[in-house]
Order: sequence, then structure tokens, then C-alpha cells
Amino acid sequence: MTPVSDLSSETDRSAPGRDGSDSAVRDRDARGRSGYAAFLDELSARTRLIDLVALCLPPTVLVAVFALPRVTRRSLAFAYTDPTLLSAFTAHYVHLGADHLLGNLAGYGLLAGTGYALAVLSGRRRLFFTAFVTYLATFPFALSALNLAVPRNAIGFGFSGVNMALAGLLPILWYCYAREQFAPGASVAALPAVFFALVGWIALLALPVSTEGIGLAGLSIGVAGALLALLYAASSGVRLPRSLRAHAKSIASRPGYGDLLAVGAVVAVGYPVVGFPSDPASAGSVVNLYVHLLGFCLGFIGPFALLAGGVFGE
Repeated sequence: MTPVSDLSSETDRSAPGRDGSDSAVRDRDARGRSGYAAFLDELSARTRLIDLVALCLPPTVLVAVFALPRVTRRSLAFAYTDPTLLSAFTAHYVHLGADHLLGNLAGYGLLAGTGYALAVLSGRRRLFFTAFVTYLATFPFALSALNLAVPRNAIGFGFSGVNMALAGLLPILWYCYAREQFAPGASVAALPAVFFALVGWIALLALPVSTEGIGLAGLSIGVAGALLALLYAASSGVRLPRSLRAHAKSIASRPGYGDLLAVGAVVAVGYPVVGFPSDPASAGSVVNLYVHLLGFCLGFIGPFALLAGGVFGE
């Protein structure tokens, strides 16, 4: 489609439109839009209605399931001592308390909304929705099955495992966006460095459960993650800009685009604080850190393998 537009002559561009207006003036006005207006224009142009409908389906399902009687919802939860194929799937869409539901809805909105914006503005819509559908359709089975590796007399429920998969996808989308908009020479080969750094960060947040601050286990894994990130970044040929200050000014000079880059980074680093609390026990329930870690790791590894393998046109 682009070549057709490029072949338009200067005479055609300056010719009056059918409504009598000057098309050349309209073109200049469009090119003159800058700052947040230009960002919002591009985001709006790339957004599709069918995408928004798809993004609204999970919260709609979660709210509809919550409207069921409590006894019905309880029967759809995953019992580790009596697992069924049906409950392995349905448990991830069940919430027994309104606060749990609202927390997961807020997390989903933040992760899916930020991820979608990063995806469409980096040309990675297909990657986003391939991962999105996979997380919703198959991850409940995988996470429930892997949960059986830790036997206990309890039930599991809630959408947080799927949310953590979206959190695992977010750094990939953020990196693709940063490369598309600000660093076209960067390679996806450096993405595991981001993964190791985030896993180290998660370890600092969640290990071990203690009221006395960061324990030795969390600190050790955190340091190991940071070292692996540095080593992997160095081996992949990543180089910092010569002038970080100038590079930061360049990013800040693009309102909207630079803001989205910052928001994506804050969400990617900040969401694990919610997903991996230092004290997972509260209000008679326990946050399943194991499932959260599984969701995050699998949510990153699958899309990264496909992206690095060239499935999405890398």
C-alpha cells in the first residue's frame, strides 16, 4: 500500500479535494501534529476493534463466573487431592472473594493494556495475540498439572497465574518496542539478559519468606540473576549508548512514545512486587508463588523461543 501513496504526484497532493478543501493544507496539518497528538493518532490508527473485543473477553468471563453461586464456584476450583481435567481449566477463572477478583482484573488491565500498546506500536500484534490465546486456552491446564508436583491438601483458584504469564510476555514486547522506536540495531539475542535480571528481582522479593528482610536464598539468587544478565548481555553484543544523557533526552523528546517506554519498564519491574509478596499468607489464603513463577517463566520462554526462531519474522 505504501508505494501507491509514494507514487502520488505533487500536483495531485495540491489539487482541491472533492469537498473543495485544499488537500495539501490537510497534509501539512497532519504532518504538523506532534507530541502526544501524534502518538495518540498512531496508536488509534493501529488499534483494531476486534482486538479490543478480544481483550475484553477475559474480564467479562471472570465477572460472569463470579456471578455464579459460591458453592458452584467452589466446585470449579482445583482440588490438589482430587484433581479433574475440568477443574484444572476452570479454577483459573474462579474467584471466591470480590477483592481477589478486583485485584486480578486490575492486574490484567494493566498488563494486557500496556502489552497491547507496546505490541501494536512495534509491529508485534501477531506475537501478542498468539501468546494471549495460548495463555488463556492452554496455560490453565499446564499450570494446574505442574501444581501437582507440590502435593498438599488445598484448593487452587484465581487468574493470577495467567496474569503472571502476561507479565512474562511484557519484557519481550517492551524490548521489541524499544528496538522499533529507539534502537533499531538491537538484537533479540539480548532478551534473556532481561529475563535473568527479572528472575533475580523476583527472588529478592519472594525468597525466603521472612519478617527480617532479605534472606540469604533470595539474595544469592538475585546476585546470580544479575550476573547472568550481565554476562548474557555482554555475549550478545549489547552496547550502552556513548552518551546516556543524550539518549535519554532523545527518548524524552518524543512525548507519548517515551512515556510508553517508561510505563512499560515500570510495569515490568513493578508487577512482580504484587505477584511475589514477601509474606504470601493473608486473610486465610496463601498466594501460590510457585504457580506465579511458573506462569512468568513459561510466559517468557515460549514467545521468546518463537521470536528468536524467526516464527514472527525476526
